[in-house]
Amino acid sequence: MKLPVIQGVIRRRILANFRVEPQVMRQQLPTRFRPKLHQGYAVAGICLIRLEHIRPRFVPEGIGLNSENAAHRVAVLWDEEGGTREGVFISRRDTNSQLNQLLGGRIFPGEHHQASFRVSESESEISLSLESTDAAVVVRLEGNTTDSLPSNSIFSSLAESSTFFEGGSLGYSVTHDSNRLDGLNLKTEQWHVEPLELRTIYSSYFSDQDKFPEGSIDFDHALIMKNVAHEWHSAADLYI
Repeated sequence: MKLPVIQGVIRRRILANFRVEPQVMRQQLPTRFRPKLHQGYAVAGICLIRLEHIRPRFVPEGIGLNSENAAHRVAVLWDEEGGTREGVFISRRDTNSQLNQLLGGRIFPGEHHQASFRVSESESEISLSLESTDAAVVVRLEGNTTDSLPSNSIFSSLAESSTFFEGGSLGYSVTHDSNRLDGLNLKTEQWHVEPLELRTIYSSYFSDQDKFPEGSIDFDHALIMKNVAHEWHSAADLYI
């Protein structure tokens, strides 16, 4: 049985975002989904999140767990019960928590792969790298908080970007069953993001030219949020 509600604190969450040619992105999605476009581009990225005090709602905070996690994801739309829904499709989840890997997809939604994380951060700077145990995923980034998005971003303002990503609270991630996706809904007490200027950004997934041919993908911008109380709610599985 999956737990109905898990709560905790998002100590730090980074969204490193890429703009992708829609027809290329569509080839990496289950047929149930289509990319959610902005200025004619699909928007994909990596969510890098440190979670603290994670526990079922009825469990005291002091017993909660801490972990570093990563999700490769893309903003998507799909049709359901006569209407259009929006959220994110998650092709891969990685964690440094053996418990997350063990319980993910069993006790709570989201199957995870084991990975090692190295993080150095201050109030304004961050350096983060991860490498999965199966060597399938490598991510590196370095950057600092700033006041504005890059001038070449497809988003005209921080407010426009914030609104776009706030709508993607419902995520569906791959499972061992190729026909079923795990659903998970993120609910936050507040939503406040800041621009993050990245000097270094690398993802082995987005750098794979078999998936994303040269010229079909570019880094767009990054956001960071800190110290946000939140809850994870199970969502109905989606069959594709």
